[in-house]
Amino acid sequence: MAAILVIEDDADTASEIEAELSRLGHLVECANDGPRGLERACTGHWDAMVVDRMLPGLDGLSLIQDLRRRGIATPSLVLSALQHVSDRIVGLRAGGDDYLIKPFALGELAARLECLIRRPIGSDRAILHVGPLALDLIARRASRGQRELDLLGREFQLLEFFMRRAGQLVTRQMLLEQIFGYHFELKSNLVDVHVGRLRRKLDQPDDPPMLETRRGIGFILHVPA
Repeated sequence: MAAILVIEDDADTASEIEAELSRLGHLVECANDGPRGLERACTGHWDAMVVDRMLPGLDGLSLIQDLRRRGIATPSLVLSALQHVSDRIVGLRAGGDDYLIKPFALGELAARLECLIRRPIGSDRAILHVGPLALDLIARRASRGQRELDLLGREFQLLEFFMRRAGQLVTRQMLLEQIFGYHFELKSNLVDVHVGRLRRKLDQPDDPPMLETRRGIGFILHVPA
């Protein structure tokens, strides 16, 4: 059981988050604007916070920056409808520990919070780890074991998307919408071309393959045994 502060001005979203986290046994309190959220974040003892990026009175990133200047290191999950990589980098550099794009699945939000709560305070932030893979979201560096991966911008985006969903099937349509911005069916091999380039950098001939293609469906990033 953890104490979690949810700072979200949309009443429906806040209610759904509160219900899900409470169902999982956590103690949840909600604040519906930036100033109130900052006050509660400073005066309460929280294991984690969920902070909407766009808040009335004080935006979420300014709120987190204020907390960090005060020495308050409560792990923070930033929520935002802004989905470009540059937006996520700004959020992470502001002191956020993770970044979740709206709309999101409540189960994913809960799982990410659990990861933040388990992470020791002071450990590296904004670095994803999946098996031998490491992805530094701020320095924009990727590696597999001791080997640096020289990734182009789109390849970096794809790898981050796969790593956040390791072991799960990622469909081509998901990639078209979330990475390439096409919200309709596209008769093109655009996704396969970019994933193929990423695979050639990720899986060398002597490496156990990590990126599997499910023909006609999508891809799965596996953790080597």
